[in-house]
Amino acid sequence: MATYDSLHRQCRTLESLFDAKLTSYSRLASTISRNDSDVEASGSGERWKDLQNEVEDLLENLRESNDQLSVLLNDASNPPSQSMSRAIQRHRDVYQDYARELKRTKANVQTALDQANLLSGVRNDIDAYKSSAADSLLAERGRIDSSHRMTDDVLQQAYATRSEFGQQSNALGGINARMSNVISTIPGINNLLGMIKSRRRRDAYILGVLIGVCLLSLFSYMTR
Repeated sequence: MATYDSLHRQCRTLESLFDAKLTSYSRLASTISRNDSDVEASGSGERWKDLQNEVEDLLENLRESNDQLSVLLNDASNPPSQSMSRAIQRHRDVYQDYARELKRTKANVQTALDQANLLSGVRNDIDAYKSSAADSLLAERGRIDSSHRMTDDVLQQAYATRSEFGQQSNALGGINARMSNVISTIPGINNLLGMIKSRRRRDAYILGVLIGVCLLSLFSYMTR
C-alpha cells in the first residue's frame, strides 16, 4: 500500500503537470480565436484533442491519488496527524478547483472552435461565391469576345465583297473603253451607221406614203 509521503509527492507532481497543461489548453482557445485559417486544415483541432486528452488523464490520475489519500485519512488503526489531514484536505480542494477549471476551459475551447468553424464556413461560402462570380464574368467576357470576332468576320467579308464589286466595275469600265476605242478605230463605221439610220427613215417615209395612197384609193372607190 502506498504511503502518505509517496502519495503526497505524487499529488504535488500531478498538480504541477496539470497546471502547466491546463494553461496550454486554455491558451489554445485564444489561438483558435485569432487564427484566420481553417481550424482543421491548420491542425488546431488535433492539438485541441491531444491537449484535452492529456489534461483529462492528469485530472483522473490526480483523483485516484486523492482517493488513496482519503483512505489513509479514514484509517482508524493508523490515524493521520493534523498536518497530514490539512494537506490531504488541501489536495482535495485543489483537485475540485482543477475539475471546475477544466470544465470551464473545455467550454471556452469548444466555443472558440465552433466560432472558428463557423467563420471558416462563411469564408468558404464567400470564396465560393467570388469564384462563381468570377467564372460568370469570364464566361460573359468570352461571349463578348466571340461576338466581336463574329462582327470582325462579317465586316471583313463586307470589305471583300465591296472590293470585288469595285474590281468588277473597273473591269466593265475597261470593256466599255475598249469597245469605244474599237469603234473609233474602224474607218467609216460611223458613216455606215448613219446611212443605215437614213435608209430606215426613208423606207419609213415611203411606206407611209404608200399606205396613204392606198387609203385614199380605197376611200375614192367606196364613195362611187
